[in-house]
This record gives sequence, C-alpha cells and structure tokens, in this order.
Amino acid sequence: MNTDIPEPKNFKRYWPLFVLVLIALLASFGVARGTQQGFMAWMHFFMGFFLCQFAMLKLFHPSGFADGFQMYDLVAKKFRPYAYVYPYIELALGLAYLSFTALILTYFVTILVMGVSAVGVVRSLKAGLDLRCACMGTILDVPLSTVTLTEDIAMGMMAFLMLIVSM
Repeated sequence: MNTDIPEPKNFKRYWPLFVLVLIALLASFGVARGTQQGFMAWMHFFMGFFLCQFAMLKLFHPSGFADGFQMYDLVAKKFRPYAYVYPYIELALGLAYLSFTALILTYFVTILVMGVSAVGVVRSLKAGLDLRCACMGTILDVPLSTVTLTEDIAMGMMAFLMLIVSM
C-alpha cells in the first residue's frame, strides 16, 4: 500500500509560468507607476515584458522550441520555418509594446498570432493530445492545457482592447 501523499502536480508544474507572469505584472506596475502613466500604459508594459520573457525562453534552444511548437500550432505544422521565426515575432512585439512603436500594426499582429495559436491549442486539447507547451521553450516543462489557451486568449483580448481604445 502506497501511503505517500500525492503532490499538487498542477501547481508545481505551472509554478515557473506563475513566476514569469508575476514578474511581468510587478515590473509593468513599477514602470507605469514610476512614469506616472495609467492603465493603458501598464498593459503595454505588461505585454512587452511578458512577450520578451517568453521569447527569451524560446531562443535558448530554437530547434527544441520548433519541435514542440510544430506539434500544435496550425502554421508551424505546415511551415516549419515559422516555428523558428515565431520567437523573433514575439520579441519584436514585446519591444514594440515597450517602446510604443507602430501600435496599430502591433495590436493587429498580436491578435492574429495569438488567435492562430489559440485555435491550434483548442484543436490539440479537443483531440486529447498530451503535449508539452512550447510557450516556455525547452527550459521549463509545462503541459499544453487550458492555461496555455487562457494565455493566448488574454493576450489577444488585451491587444484588442488597446486597438479599440486607440481608434
């Protein structure tokens, strides 16, 4: 008889993700407060820090990221070079948010990229595939799940809100 108490696997597996999100939240709050800017600036800073952090994780081992990403992303499945370019797209978006550059284009590209990613995640989850999320590169092991989907949808919705407010 096994008397070991099972560990809370989900929380432990997602801890690195929670830490990265928390750091992006705190950093964006600090910069927005320090520059005395409001909620929209805070969203820009959060998106910028978040996207740059995640791009960095993917760039540590590009081929490993591409292998994982190609398992569920709709574009990467059909066109592997997209999996190699994706971290640079993410980095460019992050830097655009931080520098408030080409805002309308940045919002549209974010909505498109996150939307396509969300569809791929939904399809994989519906198919019952047990995949590792490539969102954190090969550095951290996080399963593909509704957390991944929530991340994609939240980022797309934030970009959509910024687009609507800017028009």
